[in-house]
Amino acid sequence: MKMTSQTGFLWRAATARLPTKWGMFHATGFEREFANGIRRVETALAIVMGDLTLDAPLLRIHSQCFTGEALGSLRCDCGDQLSMAMQTIAEEGRGLVIYEYQEGRGIGLMAKLQSYELQDVGIDTVEANHALGFKADCRDFSLSAAILGDLGVSRVRLLTNNPHKVRALLDADIEIVARIPCEVAPTSYSLSYLLTKQERMGHALSLAHRHGRGRMVASRSAASFNPRQRHSASDIFGLYGGDQNPACDVARPTRGIDAQI
Repeated sequence: MKMTSQTGFLWRAATARLPTKWGMFHATGFEREFANGIRRVETALAIVMGDLTLDAPLLRIHSQCFTGEALGSLRCDCGDQLSMAMQTIAEEGRGLVIYEYQEGRGIGLMAKLQSYELQDVGIDTVEANHALGFKADCRDFSLSAAILGDLGVSRVRLLTNNPHKVRALLDADIEIVARIPCEVAPTSYSLSYLLTKQERMGHALSLAHRHGRGRMVASRSAASFNPRQRHSASDIFGLYGGDQNPACDVARPTRGIDAQI
């Protein structure tokens, strides 16, 4: 049991083999007890393949999506992103997914359905959250950072399109050697949602290029990114104007991802 910087005790509940269609993983359940007015326990899974101590492993921080992962909903890209991450890690033979129970960007399943109801009458996902009294994204990634510390992982190649995850890890002194896109093709049901994430939440998606919306942003080559230097979130996600936009992808080529971007 370890005391984390987020004022709570972190411990491993159990570890078991997890055979999947992509290969053999090991799943470790983590729990962290903390008091924020009310004493409670938060949980997450570290789904691991291979030796994480060999340089910077692939990492996906993934939030639970019951509708997308269990019910096959096409309103979001969550289920396909999880599958893409698991496949990519399996193809490399090394890496981990940290699976967090933060449904609906942290608002919970019932509130997520209320948000969907509002979106069905024409407002976007950010406006729907605000109408319900929530921030656009209520998630906190400090538990993921604590789990990485427990596993002895201080450098990662991060599978994400989300600048908030980049900032959270950098703030926790986790070095991001590369950001690797985790983007799946949109459906007719998910396109407006993904465009909102791109345009209002700064997610690094190629939808503007595909659908002719927004300005084209020049890419910075991976050669200009020095993994031995410390980088800020704005180094990794290029910024211009008042919005966050992907001016660069710093990923080295990774099997199983590039062909789907």
